[in-house]
Amino acid sequence: MFTTRPELAGTHGMVASTHWLASATGMAVLENGGNAFDAAVAAGFVLQVAEPHLCGPAGQVPGIFVTAADRTPRALAGQGVSPAAATPEYFADLGLDLIPGSGLLPATVPGAWDGWLLLLRDHGTKSLRDVLGYAISYARNGIPLVSRVGDTIRAVQELFTEHWPTSAALWLPDGKPAEGLHRNPALADTWERLLTEAEAVSGREAQIDAGRRAWSQGFVAEAIEAFSRKAFRDDSGRDHAGLLTGEDIAGWEATYEDALQVDFGDWGLVKMGAWTQGPALLQQARLLDGLRDELSYVDGIPTERTVHLAVEAAKLAFADREAWYGDSPEVPIDLLISREYADARRALITDEASAELRPGGPSPRLPAILERLRGLESGSGATGEPTVGPLGETRGDTVHIDVVDAAGNMISVTPSGGWLQSSPTIPELGFCLDSRGQMFWLEQGLPNSLAPRKRPRITLSPSMGLRDGEPVLAFGTPGGDQQDQWQLCFWLAHTLGGLNLQESIDSPAWHTTAFPSSFYPRSWTPRELVVESRLGQSTMDALAARGHAVVDAGPWALGRLSAVSRSGGVLRAAANARGMQGYAAGR
Repeated sequence: MFTTRPELAGTHGMVASTHWLASATGMAVLENGGNAFDAAVAAGFVLQVAEPHLCGPAGQVPGIFVTAADRTPRALAGQGVSPAAATPEYFADLGLDLIPGSGLLPATVPGAWDGWLLLLRDHGTKSLRDVLGYAISYARNGIPLVSRVGDTIRAVQELFTEHWPTSAALWLPDGKPAEGLHRNPALADTWERLLTEAEAVSGREAQIDAGRRAWSQGFVAEAIEAFSRKAFRDDSGRDHAGLLTGEDIAGWEATYEDALQVDFGDWGLVKMGAWTQGPALLQQARLLDGLRDELSYVDGIPTERTVHLAVEAAKLAFADREAWYGDSPEVPIDLLISREYADARRALITDEASAELRPGGPSPRLPAILERLRGLESGSGATGEPTVGPLGETRGDTVHIDVVDAAGNMISVTPSGGWLQSSPTIPELGFCLDSRGQMFWLEQGLPNSLAPRKRPRITLSPSMGLRDGEPVLAFGTPGGDQQDQWQLCFWLAHTLGGLNLQESIDSPAWHTTAFPSSFYPRSWTPRELVVESRLGQSTMDALAARGHAVVDAGPWALGRLSAVSRSGGVLRAAANARGMQGYAAGR
């Protein structure tokens, strides 16, 4: 964990992320006079090259931030909408009852480029070339690939070879999975062309807006539409063309939104709205706030009672997610995160592990297909992430960045989507489309039912913590449905267990798969509880005695958390030790 004092001469800030090169890039921008938002944008673009199996240029970028001048947390909504042609009738005509998790059918409007540029324009200080240059250099000259990139490519090698030749050309050079120093000159060319068009006008903000238009109304949108007309194999086992058009892309822009906040004594927890799964963390924390006397840590390890109560709270919160969350104005979010609702729901938590999906609220409705999805094979939840099947189905591949600068600007952002394994590479662009649309339900009448020009209910879930109303903490993790469970592990360790940032990240983590996955084929396993073995054998045995189906994931397997903080005149940052890839830096 790194610590520095912002009042010291030469102090710039803190960066923590899921890859060392992103953290180093963000730190370089801070040391070159940029602020936290400049640093986050530059780091985000580098992650598209450094962790292409976890995020890409056509993905999405949700974030929570505060500025030095305005301490009210705001949300950056960089998730694109479904195509206008994405109707439930269209999928019914194809004979599908779930949206595939790979290929072109699940693509939503790319959101990352516009989201990053909106943030840069409004809150950054650097030019587009200043922040994009690092990623262009890595794409042009090569970046050392971490081993998990090769593992991911090997998992889908047959798919690439037989059905996605453009992906094979980029990721299987000489017929073998890419490794070592990897170059993506087509992506570097795309970014350079966007810069050239942006710089045809004068002024920093005007150039950024020109860059946004060059993507959404120019050659990028044209290439995406043309490529989407072709049919490719997806994990339905059949070939399908996509639905995205240039009009879809031109008609969408990233926006800002109000964030949600729940207070617990002198602590406050901030999340994005109910079109994300973020409120599930607020609901879990509400439920457990009334059980504080039963929660404890001993030598940095949660007790068996703590884990049990947290898991049962998660089941209730995620049952509500399935019944209520979505991009819909009818979500009763004020009720769901209220103290009164939590008090009533808390009575459902007993000493035994529940095997039921029990949403609350007024007349909750779950998807009718859920019982058929129970226990389907979709890759073990015990393996952490990334998990990729041979047809490209994925369970929550993502990255995360936290930045705070000396002035007090702070951001937590969880970019994702456009994974190299999500759909075929568009050869002239050097990247592929996302597959976030798989998170919609095709059944109608649900908050997360598919409709044209609608956002899917995403798992991406950045977080911010307040102390006495002042923003002091930004944190988050990749991990799909696990994000708001692993973040609960961190939150409890830090705010209840009294552990520092690094100790809280390192503390043993857990999650349950006892609710439907957001990823195709949407399986769930009642009572399954995945834990890190550092909880201790006696704790795991006691949890099993309560009825939990305990899966030992190993000692260091769950979560890829990072965090930064600013309090008491001190800046701090910490990153995940699991996988030896995350990195925190500061000066």
